[in-house]
Amino acid sequence: MNDRDPDTAPEPNHPVKRRRVFYIPGYDPIHPRRYRELYRKESAAQAEISGYRIGIKPREGERYGWDVRAIIGDQKVAAGVEVLVWSDIVRASMSNTIPATYLQLARTAWTYIATGTLRRLMWMRKGPVLAALYPVGMLILQAVLAVVAGAAAGGLLIRLIGAVVGLVLGWFGAEAGGAVWTLFLNLVWWAAFGVATVAVLRWFKAMDGKLYAYYLMHDYAYSCQLNGAYPPELEARMIEFGKIIAEALTGDTDEVLVVGHSSGAHLAVTILADLIRAGRVPANGAKLAFLSLGQVAPMVSFLPKADRLRADLHYLSQREELTWVDVTAPGDGCAFALCDPVAVSGVAPANQRWPLILSAAFTQTLSPERWKALRWRFFRLHFQYLCAFDRPGDYDYFQITAGPLTLAERYEGRAPSRSRIDVPASRYTSMAA
Repeated sequence: MNDRDPDTAPEPNHPVKRRRVFYIPGYDPIHPRRYRELYRKESAAQAEISGYRIGIKPREGERYGWDVRAIIGDQKVAAGVEVLVWSDIVRASMSNTIPATYLQLARTAWTYIATGTLRRLMWMRKGPVLAALYPVGMLILQAVLAVVAGAAAGGLLIRLIGAVVGLVLGWFGAEAGGAVWTLFLNLVWWAAFGVATVAVLRWFKAMDGKLYAYYLMHDYAYSCQLNGAYPPELEARMIEFGKIIAEALTGDTDEVLVVGHSSGAHLAVTILADLIRAGRVPANGAKLAFLSLGQVAPMVSFLPKADRLRADLHYLSQREELTWVDVTAPGDGCAFALCDPVAVSGVAPANQRWPLILSAAFTQTLSPERWKALRWRFFRLHFQYLCAFDRPGDYDYFQITAGPLTLAERYEGRAPSRSRIDVPASRYTSMAA
């Protein structure tokens, strides 16, 4: 990603002094304060590495966010960062029962396999598909281990009971046997089997903070529950997000930057497409910019009923009202790295302008020591875009969100990654009317 030395980045024609940033997270049930703390910690680390000053403070109000003050290249910038929260929808969608989660597993696996979507996704990137298969395999493994543990517990208990009863009856010169005795042992075996199996499954569920099997299963199940169509509650929330962004575009600010991470990236696509269609992006207002990070759009856009998302990708990719930069990295096994979400979904128009596909190039922008420490921490790497790089290239999340350059200026003249994938791969290419 070092095609251009960051030290030779262009001087801003009209430096950004005020910026509004709207961060749309992926499928995340945790309180958004985690993003403020991540920004605080990682911005300080990046500032020390890159030689600029930055600080944050919490923002008062009903909506969750924080204020940033930075001095970068002798330019003072104020930015307001706001998290567009849908974690309540995420929590409501996560099944609280083990049987319901296994039912989700069966439905989700059937959807991706029966529609041919899984096979087509594998053509592009195996990493995110393997990540999608991980919860399936892990939950099946947990079920197998639970059944084995239950059978072992049942066998051990009836042997123990048989030994004790045999010893007691032996004192009286009697032996256990007959149909009643056999029925009793069978009942004991099944009771022990059931208790032990359930106990092991519950233990695995309690350990999901480290295993992520249930969490990821809920994530993929939510995305495909309507075969790619947005659930009604999410549609309603995206309308609310659009109103918030539209209000910011008419305010006293130089740039409105929308950041969509993971599944939040394709939500942002629809929100911004709706805003532009409705004529809510003022021609002489703040510059509108869209930064998609670690996107997983094909997981949804390849599904049969994702007509709305495909139409939004098609529409947004040709608009002049915004700048859209898509940043991924091959080292992120949870994202469709360097895949043009418009082109691979088979809906690229002849006059496609966006997105500009760039690589965060983890193996180059992280030192060998840092890369070694993070390489196998797949979930952590999926959030690296929001973190500090100890060998930064021209991607710096904190300069993008709190620096004097607009997103358009920062990447003006930048060539897309030579490794980008822009071959149509989706079986379904219909778009909403």
